[in-house]
Amino acid sequence: MASQDFARQLNGYGLTTANILYRMPDHPVMLQTFLWQHYDLAPHFPELHRFLEFWEREMEGPLHSVTVAHQRLITPAECRVVAEEYRLH
Repeated sequence: MASQDFARQLNGYGLTTANILYRMPDHPVMLQTFLWQHYDLAPHFPELHRFLEFWEREMEGPLHSVTVAHQRLITPAECRVVAEEYRLH
């Protein structure tokens, strides 16, 4: 049985990395970085938006900026269904 991550990749999900800069709650002039990585669907990124909504709702450090990188790991040209297999001795 295929892993859940592999099944997501076959359904169009790709690896998304977000570099999140946020302000320290007690030192607002200082920026801290947080790296988030998850499988997500481009270009709307529903998983990333869900995480950022959680951040704004639950975390004290306000967001400064978010930089996103996305790569589909499996493309249609790389994945084919094999109908037959032949073996030669």
